[in-house]
Amino acid sequence: MRRCVILFIISLVGQVQAKVFAQSSVAPSAEDSSDYKHQRDLIDLFMVILKKDPAKRLDTTGKRPRTIYFSGAPSIAISEVTGFGVILAGEAAFYTSEKNGTNISSLQTSVTGTANKQLILPLQSSVWTKGNKYNFVGDWRFLLFPEDTYGLGGYTTLADGYKLNYNYVRFYQYLLRQWTKDFFAGLGYQLDYHYNIEQLGVSGVVTDYDKYGFSPQSVSSGIALDILYDTRKNSINPEGGSTYANLILRQNVTWLGSNQNWSSLLLDTRKYFNLSGHSQNILALWSYDWFTLKGTPPYLDLPSTGWDTYDNTGRGYIQSRFRSRNMLDLEAEYRFAVSNNGLVGGVVFANAESFSEMNNNQFEKIWPAVGAGVRVKFNKFSKTNVAFDYAFGLNGNSGIFVNLGEVF
Repeated sequence: MRRCVILFIISLVGQVQAKVFAQSSVAPSAEDSSDYKHQRDLIDLFMVILKKDPAKRLDTTGKRPRTIYFSGAPSIAISEVTGFGVILAGEAAFYTSEKNGTNISSLQTSVTGTANKQLILPLQSSVWTKGNKYNFVGDWRFLLFPEDTYGLGGYTTLADGYKLNYNYVRFYQYLLRQWTKDFFAGLGYQLDYHYNIEQLGVSGVVTDYDKYGFSPQSVSSGIALDILYDTRKNSINPEGGSTYANLILRQNVTWLGSNQNWSSLLLDTRKYFNLSGHSQNILALWSYDWFTLKGTPPYLDLPSTGWDTYDNTGRGYIQSRFRSRNMLDLEAEYRFAVSNNGLVGGVVFANAESFSEMNNNQFEKIWPAVGAGVRVKFNKFSKTNVAFDYAFGLNGNSGIFVNLGEVF
């Protein structure tokens, strides 16, 4: 999960270039014409420090080798959500086929332990089969997660926060089939299981959670219809001109173990623009809109800041800062090169989110934020960046946010 300040990245940085069998090698594409000999990443720098030749990472033509690309780094971190913590994050990028323009697949995971007695174990995956006929998408998590919650709606303040302790299991898995070029549809299963839920330090106080309906555990279990339009060839670092649009309609039902029947709709759309034919600089736009259609979701399954797949919405506000039945989030980011060799880049960004009010279901309050950040190329073959961002919002909300890979 993101939303942490990396204080020190230990010099144990790995890239294992494991040869894979023929059907799992790198697919030829326009990217194969890239001059990797003149590009640099953190792995190159560490090889130089170790007095090794970075050119050995290339094949004899100076192109990228047919490999799985592993990126990973242990780090020490601190944030408002986690306190002091130790993180080991890793990513594997690979192709399942050489043919038919198969998209790059990715697996991302990390292990985080914190001074706030939190344990965070996520695994996100997107695996494309030959020719992009099928896409397997997963979001699995296990959390021991004390955190602050602030109540419901858009008018809460930081002073409303109090400690909420719980354990959490998430299992989301989808299978999408390609129906026409770049258009996919399929079904999935979604499970959210929260247990050992405790409100701490609120004795004698009736919280928004109490009013909503407190329970020491909750189960949401349902079938999801997933419709996807995706022209990106690299989801880790999308190229200019690409488009992503995802609709997920979720129906939770008691016969699958859900506490109650309820439904939701998620709309996730992204567009990437090259502003100049002579530059790789990109303007990226993101809209993440999450609605409760029917029924009463458990409190911890309501739309909330920073609870998208990669915990990135609402930079400038702490995770779980806002929560309600409906959420609107709009973000824009300009990505630009700093060094000619691709090692360092930068971003400036702005976002705004709004949450519906519980009494009338209307969006009344908007919470904007702005910020800037640095990108350092971790792996030039998969185009994986380490992202360091600082953002500030209204009323004292601010923070430093870190990702392995682009924010969206």
